Amino acid sequence: MSSALRNILASVAAAAAFLPAAASAQDAKNQGYLTAQDGIVKAAGAGVCVRTSDWTPARAVAECDPDLVKKPAPPAPKAAPAPKPEPKPEAKPKPTKPTMINVEEKIELQGMPFGKAEMTADNKAELDKFLATLDKATKARKEVKIGAVVVTGHTDRIGSLKYNMKLSEKRAVVVKDYIVSKGVDQKLIFWEGKGPKQPIPVTKFCDNKMKRKQLIECLAPNRRVTVEVVGRAESLAKPKPAAKKPAGKK
Repeated sequence: MSSALRNILASVAAAAAFLPAAASAQDAKNQGYLTAQDGIVKAAGAGVCVRTSDWTPARAVAECDPDLVKKPAPPAPKAAPAPKPEPKPEAKPKPTKPTMINVEEKIELQGMPFGKAEMTADNKAELDKFLATLDKATKARKEVKIGAVVVTGHTDRIGSLKYNMKLSEKRAVVVKDYIVSKGVDQKLIFWEGKGPKQPIPVTKFCDNKMKRKQLIECLAPNRRVTVEVVGRAESLAKPKPAAKKPAGKK
């Protein structure tokens, strides 16, 4: 017989000697193990709990028979926190279309030599200044689109209508060529001659009874070429702020 088994039997025999006292301390709820005042009785040396004749697997306790005790169900896993809603992208302001305006610039190059299709030094200086101002305005307004440059030649009333019509056309061509030499696309330029048909109003006071030299000088404003530039450009005016609604009104 092994020494371990001898120790167990000895322990059982020793426990039987004080069985009445141990029974008085027996747990009323569980009669499956022999108990004393300090708890369940265990065999000396082996550490095995001493079972009673009433012991059944249903009365097993974790201290003595952990494999027979129903393990408590593991705690339910904590619910994962609900995902945070994705932030809504900020609405981008809709790009506002620029307000477009019509561009109209005009200059009259007056006082051309009598009977000639030539520009005077003053005519060239005035036209250079006009074109430079137009170029500066074009750059300041960014998307300026020139639609057309209209060049119109004029004459005074001295001479025949046929002669003056041809002379007015020649004057228009001279100015047109000068504008092209300054870098303006000739495809945008339209020219024509009006002859004496559109005189400057003030020249109506030029009397034909004047001496010829005086009459030629009086009619000098009519010997001219008109340059008109038309197109479209972005308005430089700032948009007006929206009017605020009075308090209390929806």
